[in-house]
Amino acid sequence: MTSPAPARPAASARPTVPDVSARPAVPAASAPPAGPWLLGVRHHGPGSARAVLAALAAARPAVVLIEGPPEADALLPLAADPAMRPPVALLAHAVDDPGRASFWPMAAFSPEWVALRWALDHGVPVRFIDLPAAHSLAIEAPAPGAGKTPRAEEEPPGERAEDEVTPAVDPIRVLAETAGYDDPERWWEDVVEHRSPGGTTGTDSGDSGTGTGGGSGATGAAGGDGGTGASDECDPGASLAPFAALAEAMGALREAYGDGDRPRDAVREAYMRIQLRTARKEFGDAVAVVCGAWHVPALAARTTLAADRALLKGLPKVKAELTWVPWTHRRLARHSGYGAGIDAPGWYGHLFDVPDRPIERWMTKVAGLLRAEDRSVSTAHVIEAVRLAETLAALRGRPLAGLGETTDAVQAVMCEGSDVPLALVQDRLIVGESLGEVPDSAPAVPLQRDLTRTQRTLRLKPEAAERELGLDLRKDTDAARSRLLHRLRLLDVRWGEPVEGRSGTGTFRESWRLSWQPELSVRVAEAGMWGTTVLTAATAKAESLAREAAALAGITALAERCLLAGLPDALPAVMRALADRAAVDADVGHLADALPALARALRYGDVRSTDTAALAEVAAGLAERICVGLPPACTGLDADGAEALRRQVEAVHGAIGLLDSGPARAEGLRDRWDAVLHKLAARDTVAGVIRGRAARLLLDEGRLAEDEAARLMGLALSPGTPPADAAAWIEGFAGGASGGGMLLVHDERLLTLVDAWLAGIPADRFTDVLPLLRRTFSAYEPAVRRTLGELVRRGPAVGAARGDAGRSAGGFGPGLDRGRADAVEPVLRLLLGRPPEPAGAAG
Repeated sequence: MTSPAPARPAASARPTVPDVSARPAVPAASAPPAGPWLLGVRHHGPGSARAVLAALAAARPAVVLIEGPPEADALLPLAADPAMRPPVALLAHAVDDPGRASFWPMAAFSPEWVALRWALDHGVPVRFIDLPAAHSLAIEAPAPGAGKTPRAEEEPPGERAEDEVTPAVDPIRVLAETAGYDDPERWWEDVVEHRSPGGTTGTDSGDSGTGTGGGSGATGAAGGDGGTGASDECDPGASLAPFAALAEAMGALREAYGDGDRPRDAVREAYMRIQLRTARKEFGDAVAVVCGAWHVPALAARTTLAADRALLKGLPKVKAELTWVPWTHRRLARHSGYGAGIDAPGWYGHLFDVPDRPIERWMTKVAGLLRAEDRSVSTAHVIEAVRLAETLAALRGRPLAGLGETTDAVQAVMCEGSDVPLALVQDRLIVGESLGEVPDSAPAVPLQRDLTRTQRTLRLKPEAAERELGLDLRKDTDAARSRLLHRLRLLDVRWGEPVEGRSGTGTFRESWRLSWQPELSVRVAEAGMWGTTVLTAATAKAESLAREAAALAGITALAERCLLAGLPDALPAVMRALADRAAVDADVGHLADALPALARALRYGDVRSTDTAALAEVAAGLAERICVGLPPACTGLDADGAEALRRQVEAVHGAIGLLDSGPARAEGLRDRWDAVLHKLAARDTVAGVIRGRAARLLLDEGRLAEDEAARLMGLALSPGTPPADAAAWIEGFAGGASGGGMLLVHDERLLTLVDAWLAGIPADRFTDVLPLLRRTFSAYEPAVRRTLGELVRRGPAVGAARGDAGRSAGGFGPGLDRGRADAVEPVLRLLLGRPPEPAGAAG
């Protein structure tokens, strides 16, 4: 595990570092050096994992010590459970503050996981020896250069955030530069990933010149048991020699850079030394330690027990709980913010898993993915991509093709040079979407167990890959799924996010986008304070939010969420808070913000067979107060205030429509609202954008005659109206994407009025209203804008401005073109299956 260190010395002061790429010569069948064996590794490196596997098989230690929290020792046997599938992580959180948490991730190719499985499979005791989580979670201030472990209300919890932040000096980069490489990842591939444990490249191991040695090396060392066993014929000296060379290199780096001015590293290493001493007293020198290579020199240093205990004296401590949780390859990636992350978890997992020919097998995976996306990829593409990857490796002087060569070959051969399908390969394969699994016997808070049972009952399997889920609320299972997802959102466990469905906005359908991320396990642990089941926890959380809510809109939104989540026991507390708040809130804007959520709650309550009589009473009261207070509130507004109130008027209009069409409709409410809109449309003191929108809402509902709408537009666009006010009226009446353009297309009288007003704006005032006009008309669809342009270019029809209904213009306007209608009628009868009309029947 690497740790931050101070800034690098000047180039002239750079230490001499051994070249670990040149493996030390070891006599054949040499005896292993005396223990303890300090196996320094790179976290989540398949090359390190293979080397650790070979070293353990050769040394046969009496005990294995692994860098990790010792409180998890009781959880280690679960790693051998058949239901445990990496990637997984140890989760540690403070009992009194579950948001204070840390993870210790492990993939199938992580050296720690390989060592753990080897010990369990061979009956060898295994222990964690890092600083206890009780201390690391209690340390509030991160060390210099380390990131603060995020809390639940901030970003997702970091993985070993306090330990794994990239140091100021990157040991791998220094070693790569020493070997003459400018890319540390490429050096690591050439030196480690392209070699088998015995020190040979994939070609030497019989990988047909195309592998990385990853597959054959892992299998050869594992004895064919999936990476957890070991062969009895390993050369002990050769297997341990790479770790000796790496320890020498890290020793030189630690001499030059020290511990990076990170006291926590010194504390952790002191604790590990104490645990190493304890193990040696119990088992002798046959002890194997698997830890970050950066710590090896510190563990090998000669210190006194008293000095190490002095470093640990006075450390803060909290009560911590640990368990196994599923992890994902995506969270192992460096771009996720994980300090010990790697660039290509999926690629590394492939190298570790395949038995042979890793490049050919990788290209086959890529071809399968692209074919599933309907891209034409043949066997010939696979063959040519493999050949190109090998050629690129030879041209670049690399021992074997690595990720860079395979990616370039895939882009050139299978993606035809395009970055779009390559991005899919990067996301699905190079990084990967694997989500691990943990057995039911793993410790968990009661809420997590209830959630797991509910997921199985509803057949909702957590998956890391993002997917969409459509629900039909008329079906019992889908309705239960919807309630579960809404309850989890109320508990801030955002497994699913609602999205607009393709099938429209019907109340019986919902669409969700699901993606389970590892940090949600922490959210579940935090939510455990509210109850032991999802239902009781969501109910308690809703009641608490109702007591704490300050804004009326927040309470009505909470009522809606309670109905969606199916929380009838929480509704009384929410309704009491709603009634109390609504009684004292006189701000029309607050009332207008609160009413839409209540209307939706009533609609969803009807769909879900929920008693909403109390909600209906409150909603009717709010609507009445809005009708009384809205007209005075719409005067004397600036542009921003008018736009905000215009949106509120639209929202209230939709809410009253829902209330009027619902089972608990308020008598006369719709007529009173129409009267309010008529007042707003006719008052000159009301802001133009609100007057225009009120007229449009009335026109759309059929409660304003077309002639009256034309009259209102004529008044608003008269020469005496300032251009800015007229443009605001136009924006309110015809703005947005809600059909305003089609209204002008099909009613040429209104279009003629707009055209005449635009033509009459003085040149010195036109630039003032141009931004408003551009915002209004840019929201129209391209086809609508094109049709309007053609109509304006053709010019107004005769009589259009006078509202002559008897003269139609090319099918537009209020007049009926009987000739065109008669031409369409036979086609409509054919489509509807109606018999042709008898001759002479028309008329």
